[in-house]
Amino acid sequence: MSSVKITLKDGSIREIERGMTIYDLAKSISGRLAKEALAGEVDGEVVDLSYSINEDSNINILRFEDEKGANVYLHTSAHILAQAVKRLYPDAKLATGPAIERGFYYDFDVKVPFKAEDIVKIEAEMKKIIKESLPIERFELSKEEAIKLMEENDEEYKIEIINELEEGEIISFYKQGDFVDLCAGPHLPNTKQVKAIKVLSTTGAYWRGDENRKMLQRIYGTAFPKQKLLDEYLHQLEEAKKRDHNKLGRELEFFTTVDAIGKGLPLLMPKGTKVIQILQRFVEDEEERRGYKLTKTPVLAKSDLYKISGHWQHYKDGMFVVGDKEDDENAVALRPMTCPFQFMIYKARQRSYRDLPIRYAETSTLFRNESSGEMHGLIRLRQFTISEGHLICTPEHLADEVRGVVDLVNFMMKTLGVHDDVTYRFSKWDENNKSKYIGNAETWEKTQDIMRNILDSLNLNYYESEGEAAFYGPKLDIQFRNVHGKEDTLITIQIDFSLAERFDMTYVDKDGEKKHPIIIHRTSIGCYERTLAMLIEKYAGAFPTWLSPVQVKVLPISEKYHEYANQVVHNLNSNNIRVEIDERSEKIGYKIREARLERIPYMLIIGEKEKDENKVAVRSRKKGDEGVQELEEFIVRIKKEVNDKILNYE
Repeated sequence: MSSVKITLKDGSIREIERGMTIYDLAKSISGRLAKEALAGEVDGEVVDLSYSINEDSNINILRFEDEKGANVYLHTSAHILAQAVKRLYPDAKLATGPAIERGFYYDFDVKVPFKAEDIVKIEAEMKKIIKESLPIERFELSKEEAIKLMEENDEEYKIEIINELEEGEIISFYKQGDFVDLCAGPHLPNTKQVKAIKVLSTTGAYWRGDENRKMLQRIYGTAFPKQKLLDEYLHQLEEAKKRDHNKLGRELEFFTTVDAIGKGLPLLMPKGTKVIQILQRFVEDEEERRGYKLTKTPVLAKSDLYKISGHWQHYKDGMFVVGDKEDDENAVALRPMTCPFQFMIYKARQRSYRDLPIRYAETSTLFRNESSGEMHGLIRLRQFTISEGHLICTPEHLADEVRGVVDLVNFMMKTLGVHDDVTYRFSKWDENNKSKYIGNAETWEKTQDIMRNILDSLNLNYYESEGEAAFYGPKLDIQFRNVHGKEDTLITIQIDFSLAERFDMTYVDKDGEKKHPIIIHRTSIGCYERTLAMLIEKYAGAFPTWLSPVQVKVLPISEKYHEYANQVVHNLNSNNIRVEIDERSEKIGYKIREARLERIPYMLIIGEKEKDENKVAVRSRKKGDEGVQELEEFIVRIKKEVNDKILNYE
């Protein structure tokens, strides 16, 4: 039998027999690797362990520690879940069941939503399937054969997926015992390889995320190769629940939602509103210090404006159109972003190269028609407020202006204490789906090269992602993860070589010629509501003193100390310290416990000694009882914390 050469991940080269499987290769390297192997990666493509190597290749043996290996493990677990549901509920119809970060889910069409007792039964059946040690085998069918098989199994969602595939395409299925599922794979060789599995929750989910389609039942789960790893993860989940802004933010009365108002339209309560007000003033003052000019523009406009920008053609489904969407001539829409409005301010008069760069900033309320399945707490909304800005500059200014924006963003992140919690994503266009974008391929590639060079000059540790660009230009996205591990964009910086030309924005250059400027779209702290959600989770509700909606709680021991306690409140108010007083006729221990639950940074206890000595007894969230102090001494201390924006949260 002839041989082939393979290059392993460590760079070593081996000569093996043609036709050797990935599993046999792993076994030839070491018994431990064969035991831990889940799949293989051949020239970048993930394949089953049974895959035969027939030509010179770059090979990587995937284990659970590898992201791609974990995905294979979790996707197989999703199939075990689907098999368990079909055994217990034969009439359930299968939709899709992918691996997701730290777990998996599967969507089912069932007549009655799953209940808690169903989840217990399903998990028990999954463990039974694992113990049965069922071989998992791949087979392929033509499109016609695949549809026939799914019709026999009465799987309408699978038929819909198959019908969308190209004619002549070979379609793969995976079989374990009597269970068969449409799947591209790869999978583990046997169900017994899944060692520790847990069903986490069930919820509703629209088919393909489309709220106009049927509501399905989604079951989430997770799996690990060791019970210890599963136990550790479940403990992390319990800790995450305590920090979940959607739960904690409501308990602490930062925000609420009302069905009569609608999804994605939260009500910010006084505490949440105060935090956002503090952030907004901080941002606007810092932007002004860095040369930004504040604008205020309308929240809606005629379709004419959005047609120039391209939003009407590329983003109309994501906009709230007032009137008939099909009546282009008379339609108006709520703005999904501010850029077209600020461009019109730029165009109010002819500009010279001496006027540039121009930096516009605006605290903008925006509206986006998010699908109901995508909305969660304060993270994804239909109405939100953003620290939006646009820098209009010449090509010579571009690199310095981008650096300035990144510096502003990093300053904001460090001040909030989240700079170590974010990642940088360079979002590029998808050259295989050009209809999503404006501009030609040459301009896109040139712009992306320029942005990459700027990012490299900043020594940013970023990763690249295709298909995540805005329709008018590539961008740098600052990403964060919520307590459940889901990643969202917090801040974005985009380079735009297209819209200035579409809007006929010009400046007169040194040579007397009119030229189109370059535009940088950016936020400095992102969407205020999303940032608030991130901070609630980051601080576990215990905001640093400078951001805390209530900085001090004054707690008189009894009614006879109310007069002096109110003098203390007056002094604190006079020094712009946010203070509340608890004059209820409750025991002081109860008042202290309540203030601690509210995550108040400081409590001032007022009793006979404090009244007689004109002092206050200080309790801090961090240190507990700090003893009796002069009020002026305490005021100096707290004002320094606020002015220096000290991150004393815990």
